Amino acid sequence: MNSKKKIFIAGHKGLVGSAIKRRLELEEDIEIYTVSKENLNLLDKEAVLNFFITNKFDEVYLCAARVGGIHANNTYPVNFILENLSIQNNIIESSHSTNVEKLLFLGSSCIYPRDCIQPIKEEYLLSGPLENTNKPYAIAKIAGLITCESFNRQFSTDYRSVMPTNLYGINDNFHLENSHVIPALIKKILIAKKEKSDVVEVWGTGKPKREFLFSDDLADACIFYMNIEKRKIENSHVNIGTGIDITIKELAELICEVAGYDGKLFFNSNMPDGTPQKLLDVSKINSYGWNAKTSLRVGLNKTIDWFNSFEK
Repeated sequence: MNSKKKIFIAGHKGLVGSAIKRRLELEEDIEIYTVSKENLNLLDKEAVLNFFITNKFDEVYLCAARVGGIHANNTYPVNFILENLSIQNNIIESSHSTNVEKLLFLGSSCIYPRDCIQPIKEEYLLSGPLENTNKPYAIAKIAGLITCESFNRQFSTDYRSVMPTNLYGINDNFHLENSHVIPALIKKILIAKKEKSDVVEVWGTGKPKREFLFSDDLADACIFYMNIEKRKIENSHVNIGTGIDITIKELAELICEVAGYDGKLFFNSNMPDGTPQKLLDVSKINSYGWNAKTSLRVGLNKTIDWFNSFEK
């Protein structure tokens, strides 16, 4: 008889899913299941249910999502809301139908109001208007965490939700237009270094403050949170972050330093800044006994090393 715990990671090739996979591979007595887009369309409800019936999973990490930066969210708002709602609903409903013991839903800190009190506590959800640039994505993520809470209330399931701050790391999307701020800056700065360009353009004024978490730290937090006894946690989401923020200007300067680029930075104030500040209150996850380990400098170093090896 196979006594190994069967764990399915949905979205195993993405930034978070791949980090969770690397972290779970260090564990014993578990069997990790993944599936490619070619072999399973997560938008196909019937196909997802059949996949779950066939494999009978014990735990699910729901990391699959349509993701992207400001440009992508502005250009494809329909895709961002419809695809994310479909993916998460199909996986959550299939988990319930096949008696999955535990599920972890990966949310995003963009669920909080645009002009939220800082640092942002979990209870500030739905306390004000959202940032317009990624509202469809945020609404889908809010729906996901409320869906998990609702299943727990109605069916006594054990579905948990984590809301990470801005992420970066290995296997990130480095597309110059559709990526988030750190991978976009890393790519711009490394291209400028390679081409011996004197100036790198940074979108916005450089004044907004952001918090950044290395993806391997998030993976560690997710597995830690999944292993806490159900009776010890609330039927609510939990923030995951470092509790430390930095201006975009300071971030760009640090990336230049780590990457070894000595050119100048040009801040294009005609491009949008987005939210002035976004810093999560992480006291709840800290109270459970988890703290981020990787400094921004160390995380950037690891990410740049990976990117350079990947590009070769």
